Amino acid sequence: MASRVGAEAGHQLIQIRDRLGEPLRVAIAGRLKAGKSTLVNALIGRRVAQTAVGECTRVVTRFRYGTADRVDVVCRDGQRKSLPLDDDGMIPQRLGVPASRVAFVDVTLTSEKLRELTVVDTPGLASTDTVVSARAEEAVGVSTAPFDADIDADSAGEVAAAEAVVYVFTQAVRADDVRALEAFRDASARLASSPINALGVFGKVDTLVGGAGDPWPVAAPLAEQQGALLARTVSDVVPVVGLLAETGESGRLTGADRDALKQLAALPAGQLKLILASADLFRSRATVLGAEQRERLLGALDLYGIGFALAQLAAEPDVSTGELVRRLVAASGFPRLQHTLQETFRWRSDAIKAGWALARLERLAGHTRDENDRERLRGAVERLLRDPAYHRLRLLDAAQRVATGSVPMPMQWEQELTRLATSEDPRWILRLPDAGADELATAAVAAANRWRVYAVAGAGPAQSRVAQVAHRGFHLLAQQVRR
Repeated sequence: MASRVGAEAGHQLIQIRDRLGEPLRVAIAGRLKAGKSTLVNALIGRRVAQTAVGECTRVVTRFRYGTADRVDVVCRDGQRKSLPLDDDGMIPQRLGVPASRVAFVDVTLTSEKLRELTVVDTPGLASTDTVVSARAEEAVGVSTAPFDADIDADSAGEVAAAEAVVYVFTQAVRADDVRALEAFRDASARLASSPINALGVFGKVDTLVGGAGDPWPVAAPLAEQQGALLARTVSDVVPVVGLLAETGESGRLTGADRDALKQLAALPAGQLKLILASADLFRSRATVLGAEQRERLLGALDLYGIGFALAQLAAEPDVSTGELVRRLVAASGFPRLQHTLQETFRWRSDAIKAGWALARLERLAGHTRDENDRERLRGAVERLLRDPAYHRLRLLDAAQRVATGSVPMPMQWEQELTRLATSEDPRWILRLPDAGADELATAAVAAANRWRVYAVAGAGPAQSRVAQVAHRGFHLLAQQVRR
């Protein structure tokens, strides 16, 4: 197709094609100090993103797989400035370029976890620095009218190009959190910030209770409440102790740390209860350890992680460092997040990227300057949508409309449509994990008939159009199963 249109449209078509071959790009968004960079480090499996506020946290940073570790500061004028990682293996705090000139920081790492996922870390929304705040709000598509700042359009474009978003927040979801998620949908066209490709992360749940207390009895129901509030914009809200996840996944906890914790575990129960009551008491009363070691444990685990590790060592003094790390990661809630990301994003990546590409093709067809190119592109899009093999794209569009509430539909119908639009596994779509081909085909035909009845009885015009798309989708699924 690129050879049949002019140079301008052909170049953009090649860019769209190349993006389809890249890993899914996920933007991590949220407020300043919500724990975004800590979560990024856990996802990458290396402590590379700076978690303390500095120059490098004021700009968009993209983490992708490469054959060597490399940090490039990409300026708005296209110039690139290479930097080494600092002595701790992290992005340098000082970039050597004013933040106002930086489009984004391009980080390539040898982490295997980045082979299938490119992670985009964004500046914090509503920071005290209005320039940074405005840049971040623009990056997720929010109107920047309240901010008198020069918006970095290159940074905004980098994040708006992401196919999915993970939104990180802490104890309370505010109205502008919801507004930012909804605006991300508008910025990223067809498939942004909906339950199809957006996930909420309730970070820092260990701060819900004082000292080393167990936060999960509070965190779990609170996450459910937050999930209900954001039901139209995220697929789930997952509670996580981000610091424990980062420490465990990045291999930060050493054998020396485990030995220090074992020393603490041998203290009398009353003394342990006292020193775990607050960070100040831990710093001043944990006398069996030096000040530097106490500070290191706080920085790696905080009080909840320290208390959890001490309980494990008290019950099993000879537990290995590796096993202790595994248990700490499990206690962080991160495994559930990884599973949810796998289910929500990676299993759906082809569908999400196809929807993204179709949206870009439609936009190109409507805006390219050459009239002949516009007609060729429009014809190509129409042929794609008529082809049964591309009916998934119509399903994605229908599921997006329902998931965002623009076409209201009962929840069970919405969930079934989302499964049909975002998966090719008939057992998962039909909720029949052990069924054979005949049973699956029968169930798919039954589902198609339910949607046909819904389309002609009791549905409004918008619901009827969606139902007709689902009706055909289930008939195609039945044919697929029989083949």
